[in-house]
Parts: sequence; C-alpha cells; structure tokens
Amino acid sequence: MARSSRYGFCTASKGAILPLLTRHREKALSKAVSKSTSSTTGGHKPKGSNQLRIIGGQWRGRKLSFPDVDGLRPTGDRLRETLFNWLAPDIHGANCLDLFAGSGALGLEALSRGAASSLLIERDSRAAAQLKSNLDLLKADGGKVLQMDALGYLQRPATEQPDAMFDVVFIDPPFQLNLWQVVIDQLEQRQLLREGAAIYIESGLNDHYLPPASWRLHRDKTSGSVHYRLFYREASPAAN
Repeated sequence: MARSSRYGFCTASKGAILPLLTRHREKALSKAVSKSTSSTTGGHKPKGSNQLRIIGGQWRGRKLSFPDVDGLRPTGDRLRETLFNWLAPDIHGANCLDLFAGSGALGLEALSRGAASSLLIERDSRAAAQLKSNLDLLKADGGKVLQMDALGYLQRPATEQPDAMFDVVFIDPPFQLNLWQVVIDQLEQRQLLREGAAIYIESGLNDHYLPPASWRLHRDKTSGSVHYRLFYREASPAAN
C-alpha cells in the first residue's frame, strides 16, 4: 500500500521494498552505471563533459578528469552552487558521505569548501580509480574512496565501520534504479547520521520516496528534469 507524507512524497510499503533491493542489486547494479543520464544535461553529453570543474573553495577552478562510463555525469555547476550555498553554515569541518560518487562532483566540492572528510562510494572500477587519482592530485588527505556499491556499504556490519557517523550525506543514485527509499531506510536503521545532519537528495521529477519523520525539509527546488532537496535530521522523539 502506498504511503504519503506532509511533503507529498510517497512510496511502496516496506514489504515491497525488500524484494526490490534484491532485484536492483542482481540486475540493475550489474550494469556499469554510476549515475542516471536523466539530469540537468537532459541525457546528452555536452562538449568537454569528461572534465569536472571545482566551483568553490581552495580548489576553485581546478579541472579534474573522469572516465567515459555509461551514465556517469557530474551534478551541474549551477545546481552545485545552489546546494553548497545552502550548506555553507554546515560544511566546514563536516564528515561527509557521497554514496553514489561517480565523478566526485559533490564529495570533492565538499572537501574544497572545508569539509574535514569525504567518503566517496563508487561501484565502477574505472570511476573509483579516477577518484583516487584526483584525490592524490589535489593532495586531499580528508578524502577516501571505497570501490563498492552503496547498498553494500550501508549493509556492512557495524564492526566493519566503527564510529561511522556523518554530518552531510549526498544521495544521488542512478535514477532508473529507484534506490532512494532503501538508501534512506538503511541510513536510519544503521544510525549513520548525526543529530542535525544534512541530507541532500537528487531525483527525477516524478520519483517518490518517504523521508523519516525526523527529517525536516529545508530546501526544495527543480532544475530541468531534476528535483533536488535538502533535509536536516532532527532529534527523534525517543532521544528526548
């Protein structure tokens, strides 16, 4: 049965999500896809699209390469500028998690703007190798790349990720995989978010998910075919 929220988001029941998780991982995640082409570029590669430009902070203007992987695309400059303006009060000294890192547009931008750390999760081997190379090029000591899929990371035993708590999380999965809900649920169940954490979600205009009651919607905008939102995690009632 579908559920709705005060924000107008809806999703399938939890019983319907778990089978989807298996199907997504066995079929969709077997493809070498890092991000959906349903983006601000409208699915078409612009000239020079294999280069990413850092738009703010200590590496402002630096151009970084990323491989020609099907579906991989950086979040556009204008959208990133808006996002990091929203995050300006919170990004300095933050521990960040970029769950679908792709080109590194979000995780690397966070480091450039003063984040203490940025963990970049990327399944594709070529994209992950380039992320590591770019971190070395920038001498970004706070950056770390894990080559694995995001769901695999979120489902790791707690003993394998001690003290893993994040202040900022970027959720920008390949749109066609419809992974928003299961990722949101896993973040909460694994208790990976600090109180007051910022959660950024990028999705298609017609994609739906239900955020937890403790996630307060802070900003909500669209750009072309992309819907992007910023939430803040408030203290749960049980914690008060």
